[in-house]
Amino acid sequence: MDIPAIKVACSNCNLRELCLPMGLNSDEIVKLDRLVSTRRRIKRGSALFSVGDPFTSLYAVRSGFFKTCVTTPDGRDQVTGFQMTGEIIGLDGIVNERHACDAVALEDAEVCVMPFDQVEALSREFTTLQSHVHKIMSREIVRDHSVMLLLGSMRAEERLAAFLLNLVQRLHARGFSQSELVLRMTREEIGSYLGMKLETVSRTFSKFVDEGTIEVKQRYVRILDTEALKRIVTPCEGD
Repeated sequence: MDIPAIKVACSNCNLRELCLPMGLNSDEIVKLDRLVSTRRRIKRGSALFSVGDPFTSLYAVRSGFFKTCVTTPDGRDQVTGFQMTGEIIGLDGIVNERHACDAVALEDAEVCVMPFDQVEALSREFTTLQSHVHKIMSREIVRDHSVMLLLGSMRAEERLAAFLLNLVQRLHARGFSQSELVLRMTREEIGSYLGMKLETVSRTFSKFVDEGTIEVKQRYVRILDTEALKRIVTPCEGD
């Protein structure tokens, strides 16, 4: 798992605007280049880090897809999130200085390594980075609250519709289609994340297809009626 270090510079990375703050001057960019000095390649099915590993770094996903998961007392994998290009993984380790989940690559992936002690030092030096780190943490909290809402109060159709809308919105921010996506996770993993049985996930996908809301070919999904999905999630606003 210890992949040879590869030099990379934030200053010429096309993901810079996604995972780094805007408005940095040239001197600050140079310092960030020193901070994010290496990247690691992770093979599909391999772990970037595991539960109990010492927390040393945050990781910016440069390419590929990850899932974070924990093992339940009865031995099942519980998916806690999916992370894609331009997003940060590893915040779970800050509180206890050890990781609280596994981060597993769903496809061959590459991450930029950001040693957390250096992130903290630079954050104190220029407030733009400090504010950006706070925003990342806040976004994770909001996302966790959204998942709790999904699991606590939504029907199966609402959960899957909200999941698809969120996924395509995040992908669109990275320059991908607003209506087409390839699911990097299995239906079983989607079910684990959404608190649904595999059969319920498959049945709900089929229901959306029958209603003409989406088109599905294996892991390829095309959203045919975005407004219909939105009405499923927020029926009152759609009336």
